[in-house]
Amino acid sequence: MKRRPAVTAAPRAALAALAAFAAFAAFAARAACVALATSLTGTALAHTDQPHAAGPVRKEQKDWGIAGDAKAARRTVDVGMGDDMRFKPDRIEVREGETVRFRIRNHGKLMHEFVIGTKKELDEHAALMLKHPNMEHDEPYMAHVAPGKAGEIVWLFNRAGEFDFACLVAGHYQAGMVGRILVTATRGR
Repeated sequence: MKRRPAVTAAPRAALAALAAFAAFAAFAARAACVALATSLTGTALAHTDQPHAAGPVRKEQKDWGIAGDAKAARRTVDVGMGDDMRFKPDRIEVREGETVRFRIRNHGKLMHEFVIGTKKELDEHAALMLKHPNMEHDEPYMAHVAPGKAGEIVWLFNRAGEFDFACLVAGHYQAGMVGRILVTATRGR
């Protein structure tokens, strides 16, 4: 019976260092490809830095409204966001029944997003993002915006109330990257 030579600590450490270098090289290559693709296409990217699939917008009624028709938008609200973990403006007022185009610009060097929802929904989603930072999702009330780029959401606010928007990239929500939308009821309702 042949004996296998014992593996000493030195070769084990060298193998671990080689594995760490290979993992870093793969990450760096992926990051470089993503940066190049983003600069060439201007495509907004998801949490995993992969482009969102283009397709029809899913119109699903939410507590805070429903995806709007771009042709119905009579008002555009420009929203800036940056690495100071703030939105500008951080408070937006709309009327019930109004379709609004949000033009969201990322002035930072980090990936950011603009997600509309209730505080409860955003709290739950933010907790999930901490546990699963590479979770992919694409909804009509979300805009994932790469550094220096812009995104857009068209939303019909068909319910009055106070709603929120936030960046749910892991840690950004917890750093206070949130805002408020006040939807005032139309007369007669």
